[in-house]
Order: sequence, then structure tokens, then C-alpha cells
Amino acid sequence: MGLELINNLMEVFTAEDPMSFEHPDGDPWADFREGMRIELKMDFTYKHVMGKYSKFFIELSNGKFVTTECPNCGKVWAIPRPLCADCLTITKWKELPGTGTLESFSISQFVPSFMKVEVPYVLAMVKLDGATTLFTHQLRNYGDSTDTIKIGMPVKVAYATEPVDHPMLLMHFEPA
Repeated sequence: MGLELINNLMEVFTAEDPMSFEHPDGDPWADFREGMRIELKMDFTYKHVMGKYSKFFIELSNGKFVTTECPNCGKVWAIPRPLCADCLTITKWKELPGTGTLESFSISQFVPSFMKVEVPYVLAMVKLDGATTLFTHQLRNYGDSTDTIKIGMPVKVAYATEPVDHPMLLMHFEPA
């Protein structure tokens, strides 16, 4: 009996204190320095109800970008919200044209496995026309090099034309 009972054990280790912590009563983390790393492969089905955000995804599947607007203060939330975060008023649905401006972006070599997209993965922060806030999502079809991506460039929402595994994949941004 012992650690050999753990099939997916990668290693047992002792974590060092990166700051060489000195405490008058000794190392307060001493009991927690022994660690074990394991590798778990998971395959499971997770059911999730989109709730009040269902309309957003239903309209994306119909090729429309809808979000919410506060009837009290007029703020248009690019990510739909049932309540205005500023004045706590119940919001109303509003369709946006699906065009905007690239405000910022990040290039990643890691993609969540459910997305099934190629790397590099470009995560774009877009100021949609008609919205008060930014919307963050993938930028695709930017050409052969990420060097073509520029802050301030016009972008548009592009809608899925083939079945997707997650509703967030019903849209992405691309250069306008």
C-alpha cells in the first residue's frame, strides 16, 4: 500500500519557500510544503441552462447581435445584463449592427479544448457600434499573420454557418 495505488501520480515534491520566509515562530507553511501532482483525464457531460441570456444565443443563431439597454440611464451593455450595473434598472433587449472598432487584443497559444479552433488564438476587445461597453471574443480571418491586426481597425461580427459545440462559438469577430 502507498503511493503506488495512485495510477495518475506524476510526482511527490516539497515546495520551497520562494522568499526564504523567516518567522519568529518558525515556518507557518511547514505542514503544507509536501505536495503531490496528479494528472486527471476527464470526459463528462455538463448540462447548463442559459437562463436570461438565452435570447442572446438564440439571436446569434439567427445571425443577429442583440444586447441590453438600460431604459433609465441609456447605457448599452455589450454583454447582455438583466440589470443595469450602474442604476439597477431592469434592462431591455436591443439589436446592434454588429460592427465596431478593435480596442485591444491578446494573442494566445492556448485554446480551451471545447473551442476546437486553431492557434494562435486572438482574443479581441471590441467597442461595438451602439454599445457603451466592450465585448471580448475571438478575432478570425485576419490574414496570414497577426501583424495585420491593429488597434483601431474596423471589425464586424461574423456568424457560424456550421453547427458548433458551444453557443459562444455562434459568432466571432473579423476585419470589416
